[in-house]
Amino acid sequence: MDEQLRLENQLCFPLYACARKITSLYTPMFKPLGLTYTQYIVFLALWEHDNVPVSDLCHRLYLDSGTLTPLLKKMEQEGYLTRTRSKEDERVVNIRLTEKGIALKDQVQDIPMQVGNCIRLSPEEAFTLHTLLYKVLEQEEAYGG
Repeated sequence: MDEQLRLENQLCFPLYACARKITSLYTPMFKPLGLTYTQYIVFLALWEHDNVPVSDLCHRLYLDSGTLTPLLKKMEQEGYLTRTRSKEDERVVNIRLTEKGIALKDQVQDIPMQVGNCIRLSPEEAFTLHTLLYKVLEQEEAYGG
């Protein structure tokens, strides 16, 4: 078999498997809140910068609008956010958290530390991994990915 086609030689596979494993650590913590991991990262982005266009949110989360729009509609129906067309350009939809969406922040405050405690990396290893992953993401962005 060609070495480049061996599963253990693929960079994409451990990235994929680790992403699935880590996001699954969140599931038991999100279940009582009725949240998904993707909703959680939307909240994280909006708690940092609220009242943003959908396009900015897509860019920040590395998601396309076809993925994000149905999720935002559901979050709006659940009362977490509002979607409002811009008065300057009606093609632009702005996302703003409601009081319910803002209040959720207190309920998830400890989740990053709980998940972090499940991952057996030293602080230095975690920092290195974080840095390398963002390096890959930034390279993809530079090439229009």
